[in-house]
Amino acid sequence: MQTASKKTAADARKTALIPGGVRGIGRALALRLAAEDWAVVACYKKSGGAAYTLRKELKAINAPSWITRADVSDPAAAEKLVRDTEKRFGRIDALINCVGAYRRAPLLEETIENWQSMFDANLHPVFYLCRAASPGFMRRGCGRIINFGMVNAEQQKAQPYVTAHYIAKAGVIVLTRSLARTLAPYGVTANVISPGFIDSGGVPPEELAQSFKSIPAGYMGSPDDVVSAVRWLLSEEARYVNGANIQISGAWGV
Repeated sequence: MQTASKKTAADARKTALIPGGVRGIGRALALRLAAEDWAVVACYKKSGGAAYTLRKELKAINAPSWITRADVSDPAAAEKLVRDTEKRFGRIDALINCVGAYRRAPLLEETIENWQSMFDANLHPVFYLCRAASPGFMRRGCGRIINFGMVNAEQQKAQPYVTAHYIAKAGVIVLTRSLARTLAPYGVTANVISPGFIDSGGVPPEELAQSFKSIPAGYMGSPDDVVSAVRWLLSEEARYVNGANIQISGAWGV
């Protein structure tokens, strides 16, 4: 009698889709997951140089990966990215939305175009991508969604220099909790990571220097601090954590 064949390494390998994953925290996540035998897909809109570097780094460790350009603020492009990832790797186990843009401008001096761009960069793509990936999660009865917020977005304080960005990130929290309620019966979790000041290259050095003294922990966070929290949310240890907003800030902004 012939026994069933064992699963190959490729069959057992999980796939992470990381929109915005070629720079900063997203890049650190892509490299960590690849080193832990995940297949990694990352997309970018303008950061071609960073994408080229990440491709080389992933190739050097023989990691199954796909780095592609995609403007996920376009619903059709977001849908295509999800479908193409499923075709290439068979499934998506984790959707980690690192897309986003940060812009400072006095509220009444903000242009209509730039106001709308903050929502197109930070909130709308999260919905498009989660909407596209959810049917696959539901069919398999498992999946992890991790979206990125802003450390004090839940407080709903006045933010006259980053108003649109702040509103968009608050929206990400509400969206994620709604996804958690909707998808929990299918074995899917949806959580938010809300970093404070992380030395990842995404915040101007002068702003980091100005805010450093206000961090109660006394030091700046690193991308590895965020990666560790994401890795925990992806693990079975966090299977009952759903709809949470985890702040990684050294107690800044709480």
